[in-house]
Parts: sequence; structure tokens; C-alpha cells
Amino acid sequence: MSSTVGAVPPPPAASPPSSAPLHRRRSYRLGRWDLKYSPYLYVAPFFVLFGVFGLFPVLYTVYVSLFDYELLSGTKEFAGLENYRVLMQDAQFWNAAYNTLGIFVLSTVPQLIVALMLANLLNRQMKARTLLRMGVVIPNITSVAAVGIIFALIFADRYGLINWLLGTVGFDPIAWRDNRFASWFAIAFMVDWRWTGYNALIYLGAMQAIPKDLYESASLDGASTWRQFWTITVPLIRPTILFTVIISTIGGFQIFTEPLMYGNGLVRGGVDHQFQTLAMYIYEKTFTGNSEYGYGSAMSWLLFMMIIIFALINFVLVRRSVKGDKK
Repeated sequence: MSSTVGAVPPPPAASPPSSAPLHRRRSYRLGRWDLKYSPYLYVAPFFVLFGVFGLFPVLYTVYVSLFDYELLSGTKEFAGLENYRVLMQDAQFWNAAYNTLGIFVLSTVPQLIVALMLANLLNRQMKARTLLRMGVVIPNITSVAAVGIIFALIFADRYGLINWLLGTVGFDPIAWRDNRFASWFAIAFMVDWRWTGYNALIYLGAMQAIPKDLYESASLDGASTWRQFWTITVPLIRPTILFTVIISTIGGFQIFTEPLMYGNGLVRGGVDHQFQTLAMYIYEKTFTGNSEYGYGSAMSWLLFMMIIIFALINFVLVRRSVKGDKK
């Protein structure tokens, strides 16, 4: 019986000789093509869909923004950067940008903080934990139109639930739609109610991936629960926090349905445009009135650049903050 210790492994299979049967050479060639090209075919659908529905609209928006293009009349004249020059002097555009930024801050900052605390609570041992985890995501699967109608009634100026509660404790009713900051708060409250549970589940998934040994070692060293949260949990889920910050920034600057439903379906966002967002103003300019398609495209492109800038700023700020907590 021959020993197999130290045996030399067989050489790799070579291509079939030219004298091999035709079907063997063909199957070998197909096998090589499969290994070489099939991975690209598997990922091709994503890039095709992204190119058609993602990249092309962005590039086409840049192209259209260089024209004085009206949808109703069909006139299309090259204007160069004129749309951008007019946009920089448009007071209503900057008013919409101010409203968008205000609603974004009031909705995103409390939303992510509460979601982080809620996820930390759901990560502990408690009764009916699974039921609670399922319950926090229910607002997210609710129709946004239904949510908008309900909250519009809750924050109604007359006979609204919030003003009734304020009246029972001796406060004057608040003009939720006429006051700029009151309308911001109402819309932000609506957004927080809908998306806090969603972000909490994302944080919870990241927290469950943290090894339990770290918490046990910290407990033996005398670290409190609060200390463990800020020195172990938050630094280790930093990538998830950055992800939610970026996604929330993108969604916050594109907010449209909530303020639209809050304003009874009117894109002007109140009598004095006090809660009209950039997305609402873009829609108003592009698809109502004279349908200024070129001007609306210029605003869309500028909004796209604003989202990138604020997303990068938030990314840097959160990353530095979490690193400081880790140290």
C-alpha cells in the first residue's frame, strides 16, 4: 500500500486539446465564459435600473435647467445659467429653503435621539418584548395620507384636540397653520411619529450584534448602565448611526407629502407660504401656473446639491461626536 503523505497535488486542468471532440471544446468554452461574464450579468439589472431611473433623470434635469422650457406652451429656448441667476434672487425659494431646514431640524434631531433611546430600551430583557418591537413599526406602515389627515385634525385651529387640551389647562389656542414655527412643530411631530420606530428597529438590529461579553466585563468593572450605553453601545453602532443620519437628511430635505396634507392639499403651504417646503415649491413652479419646467429643474438640481452638502456636514459632525464619546 503506497503512502499518500507528501504527494504532489495534480496540476490544474488544461484546456482540451484540439483533437478532443467538438462538444468537449464547446462545453469548456462555455464554462470559461460562465465564470468570467456571469457575475456581471447578475449585477447588470441593478445598474440598468439605476441608469434609467436614477442617473438619467439627474443628467436630464441638468440639461433642462439650461433652457427656458414651459410645459403648457411647449416653448423651449436655450437660456444658459439664467434660471440659476433668477433662482438666487427668488425670495420665495429661500423662504421654502428656510422652512425645509427648520422642519428638518425639528423632526430629525429628536427623531434619531428618541429612536436611539427606544432601541436601547427594547434591547433589554422585558415582558412582551417581541410585541413591543412589532408595535413601534406600525406607524411606519400606516398610509402617509391617512396620517396627514389625522394630524391635520389633531392640530386644527378650531376644535382641534391639541387646542382643546391647552384650553383645559388655561392656555390660549394656537394658530397651528398661521404661525410659522407652530406649523413647523406640527409637521415635525407628524414625521417623528411615523419614522421614530423605523429608526429604532435599525438601531436595535445593530445593538444585538454587539457581543454580550463587553457588557459583562463593564459590569464587573463597576460601569453603570448609562456608562455602558455611551462607551460601548454608541461607539460600536457608529456606522448605523451615520447611515440613519444620511438617510434622514435625504428624506428631510425632500419632505413633501406631510406638509401637503397638513395644508389641506395646497402646495402653497399656508397663506404666506409659512410651511411651504422646497419640494412643494418645485412642484408649484413646474406643474402649476405657467409650468416652468426649466426653472423647476434648476431648483431640483440645487436641492440635490444642498442634500449632498448637508449630508456630508452631518456625516462629519456625527463621526467626530461619536469618536469623542469613544475616547
